[in-house]
Amino acid sequence: MHDQPRMKPLRRNDFFEDAREGRPLVAGTVYRNQTNIAGTFAGGPFMEDVYSLTGMEAPNRPGNRLPFPLTADVLRRGQERFNIYCSPCHSRIGDGNGMIVQRGYRHPPSYHTDTLRNSPLGHFFDVMTNGFGAMPDYAQQVAPGDRWAIAAYIRALQLSQNATVNDVPADVRNDIAKAPSTITAAPPTSTLGETPSQPGMAGERNQGNEATPPVPNPQMTTPQPRQQQPAQPRPQATPQGATPR
Repeated sequence: MHDQPRMKPLRRNDFFEDAREGRPLVAGTVYRNQTNIAGTFAGGPFMEDVYSLTGMEAPNRPGNRLPFPLTADVLRRGQERFNIYCSPCHSRIGDGNGMIVQRGYRHPPSYHTDTLRNSPLGHFFDVMTNGFGAMPDYAQQVAPGDRWAIAAYIRALQLSQNATVNDVPADVRNDIAKAPSTITAAPPTSTLGETPSQPGMAGERNQGNEATPPVPNPQMTTPQPRQQQPAQPRPQATPQGATPR
């Protein structure tokens, strides 16, 4: 076993008919990051090529198109993946104020700036693939098809926060203008997202429309100090055989 037979790269080997040590790949082998192969994701199959795996139409020139048709399933998949991987920092509306940022992580730019609204889709795909600044890459966590779905959903987020009345079809503008507003003011929230308790908000209301006072928590109540009793004199022991006085 000290000097057992083994193959060395690019050496002659008489075991094979062509005497070559290096062997060709088995027919149908697909190697890592191979292009021009069929890929799949939740939105359906698509053909992977250089653009779909890099987002670049040329070196340092990101493209502005999806490598597959845009459908409602693609946007739903992009929303799901965005909420899982992106919203902790970018928040669910893309303003860059996610929960990780509220706890001290570096603040990412908002998707609703003019710069990112005008950025092509390939830019977002490239950032997810290779990272940018303090953002690490997500190439291992998110498949290429899902990265494109996220990029499409980012564009939908940008439209949702910057839409105008001109983006609404003309035949429904009058209906929207006449409809009553359904927007209600959101209650104030704390840093962790909880709704702070305020007088009259959490307690049930009685017949006099007054807030029921909160029930004190015994675990949070400060115990009252005990009153010390005056010390009693200790009886003195009588020696054996002595007459007590």
